[in-house]
Amino acid sequence: MKNPFRYFKTSPEIIRLAVMMYVRYPLSLRQVEDLLHERGIDVSYETVRAWWNRFGPVFATEIRKARSVSFHNSSQWRWHLDEVFVRINGEIHYLWRAVDHEGEILEAFVSKRRNRSAALKFLKKAMKRYGSPKIIVTDKLRSYRAAMKEIGNSDHQETGRWLNNRAENSYQPFRRRERAMIKFRSTKSLQKFVSIHSSIHNYFNHERHLHSHENFKLKREAALMEWRQLAA
Repeated sequence: MKNPFRYFKTSPEIIRLAVMMYVRYPLSLRQVEDLLHERGIDVSYETVRAWWNRFGPVFATEIRKARSVSFHNSSQWRWHLDEVFVRINGEIHYLWRAVDHEGEILEAFVSKRRNRSAALKFLKKAMKRYGSPKIIVTDKLRSYRAAMKEIGNSDHQETGRWLNNRAENSYQPFRRRERAMIKFRSTKSLQKFVSIHSSIHNYFNHERHLHSHENFKLKREAALMEWRQLAA
């Protein structure tokens, strides 16, 4: 693999830090510029934008590759599917999301409609990467039932009140980022961002309430060390 930083004068450590700040936290480009300036790093917000566009997909791809084995082995038990509306230039689009039983975001997909065709495309995309789950939890949207009948796994579907809270709660970090970015301007930019944001959120989401303070510190430090080696 060629060095992706070879044409950049700035050190890879600074680029990784800037991308992590922008994607992981609900910060604007100018806020990232200010935080870097406080650390003695003088770059413009447009430089941060260029780094994010260039290296965000690279980092997300490496994270998915590193976690693909554990994802595939653990994500076939139960999926939670849900969709929310997102406004792009005043028009309503839909963001579909598949979350496994541990809260890992498996797939994010943007569509203009919420019909059978969109649900089918979303399911096929997720199953191509992660296989077919034993149980799929959804809300009562008929598009899911119609899509799963065509695939042939409608008997795996479960619906019920509060059963899908895991998928619904998974949108909270995205909504915070959406507000910081003052919404999105195109379907392409939204699809790109949610794919990268999902991978990086999974990477640093250690479920603080499930671990002791010492274990949490170890997991967080290990994640940071691995992050600093991305695209090395």
